[in-house]
Amino acid sequence: MEDCLLVLFVAPEIEDPLIDWLLEREDVPGFSTQCVSGHGAPPASLRLAEQVAGRRPRARVEIALPRVVAPALLEALRRAFGGSGLHYWLLPLLEAGRV
Repeated sequence: MEDCLLVLFVAPEIEDPLIDWLLEREDVPGFSTQCVSGHGAPPASLRLAEQVAGRRPRARVEIALPRVVAPALLEALRRAFGGSGLHYWLLPLLEAGRV
């Protein structure tokens, strides 16, 4: 079965609700989170402190899952978090496992 990596980028105020939502889903086998900085947003969309720093704080969530599951999960994310500014990447995952 072909796997993929779904990467989500969310504002810090959305991180906890998103984590709770993901933990409740049976189609999410597990995930990792980390704090990252976003760059490249239009200056008018940034708070003053973000304009000065040149970056905005974001949480990055990575979910490895079967490719066939991704479309339904993305649609559920759109319903649950539409309008939140959540950004995502869906990437092929060549290999994953434990050593």
